[in-house]
Amino acid sequence: MKRNSTVAPADRIPVWLRRPPGSSQETGDVKKLLRASSLNTVCEEARCPNISECFGRGTATFMILGDVCTRGCRFCSVVTGKPEMLEDSFQAEGDSVAEAAERLNLKHVVVTSVARDDLPDGGASGFVKTIRSIRARLPEVTVEILVPDFSGKKGALESVLAEGPDVFNHNLETVPRLYRRVRPGASYERSLNLLAHAAQYSKQTVVKTGIMLGLGEEEGEVLQLFSDARASGVNVFTAGQYMRPGRNYLEVVEYLSPEKFQFYSEKAEKVGFESITIEPLSRSSYRAETQLAKAREEIGRAS
Repeated sequence: MKRNSTVAPADRIPVWLRRPPGSSQETGDVKKLLRASSLNTVCEEARCPNISECFGRGTATFMILGDVCTRGCRFCSVVTGKPEMLEDSFQAEGDSVAEAAERLNLKHVVVTSVARDDLPDGGASGFVKTIRSIRARLPEVTVEILVPDFSGKKGALESVLAEGPDVFNHNLETVPRLYRRVRPGASYERSLNLLAHAAQYSKQTVVKTGIMLGLGEEEGEVLQLFSDARASGVNVFTAGQYMRPGRNYLEVVEYLSPEKFQFYSEKAEKVGFESITIEPLSRSSYRAETQLAKAREEIGRAS
């Protein structure tokens, strides 16, 4: 396998990143249910390329705490501004997520959120209420949460971890050198500490993180990030190609070839993660239930 694999021009989406558009029949039922429940999904808000496949399978990643984010990450298409949803609406939103998960007959529920730096706990109470609603209505399902950094507030983080999510996910997103350009307002060290604290808090919770590739990161930086994540206790690692959601967002520096993704996948495997999904169209919550099953199998085998 060639390490110096061909990189597609950054102004042209290569064939391996092109998905056929899904039919309205495949996605319509899920969208109708979401609209009727006044729910948001990161699948739609972040313009995920896998939305037709996932909606066609009746799966979705619910986005709570409203649909307005207090941060302005330059890779993300979620609206930035002053959120209107108040804390007293979090319980109703959590109940709606649980009801929708039941109607979709989900076995694994993924919940993420916008950043809520306007709130003292960064929105942690919304995750607590949503997890409790899901568990009360669907005690047999597994629950995965993809959280913001809660501004590094340990108490907020622990209030969420105390609910015992099956998977705790917080994305590193990119290498530390690119944080100022890609994730203004975030901190690589803060995110690593968040992951490490989650790993230490409960051995029953699978810890997960992910990054985007194609933002200008260098190979050595990616390999160091693998080591940092594993040293922080991460079990599941995901990586996919960054795709520009619109003209006002960060440009793609390069489109990595499938061979380069395979190279990174092999390197990540050697680091020791229990589950790895490093593919061009991989996204953090893509086939999340499969990632959890593999991680638990590997953890059980090692114990």
